[in-house]
Amino acid sequence: MSEPASISSGIAARYATAIFELAKESKTLKSLEADVDALDGALTESADLRNLITSPVYTRDQVANAITAIARKMKLSQTVAGALGLMASKRRLFALPQVLNALRARIADEKGEVTAEVTAAQTLSKAQETDLVKTLKARIGKDIKLKLAVDESLIGGLVIKVGSQMIDTSIRAQLAALKNSMKEVG
Repeated sequence: MSEPASISSGIAARYATAIFELAKESKTLKSLEADVDALDGALTESADLRNLITSPVYTRDQVANAITAIARKMKLSQTVAGALGLMASKRRLFALPQVLNALRARIADEKGEVTAEVTAAQTLSKAQETDLVKTLKARIGKDIKLKLAVDESLIGGLVIKVGSQMIDTSIRAQLAALKNSMKEVG
């Protein structure tokens, strides 16, 4: 692991532990989960927010003021807003994506559930999502929370990642395997 990555993961683990423990102590895990989802969505959708948390161009005060305004506008809980303010003042917001991942893992562990990252060739219907959750729950034995994405390059099928396991039933993967086997023959 590279040094910056290990530094980020160490920082993220410490902040995630503190935020999680504060939320657990104040019995606000549900609002913490909503805040994590909202922040993750905001980071995914907003290039400006990603730039704000990573760019050294902004001063500590500018970043702190912007993060405070964002937290207020998003109606984040006091625990999360305070943590974001502290991270901004210490110039640690670059670790926010890792903090969110660590928080999501702690919340899932607390609830006894596992997050399954599912990439499909097209958007799944509610019935397909329900069937997938039932199948994965039967196979893994824990409650399943889906994190869905669409990648049309899969052509068809799904790629499912649950923890360290990956199930790739995509047409793209099958075509790649066929291409490799054809190379061996010729």
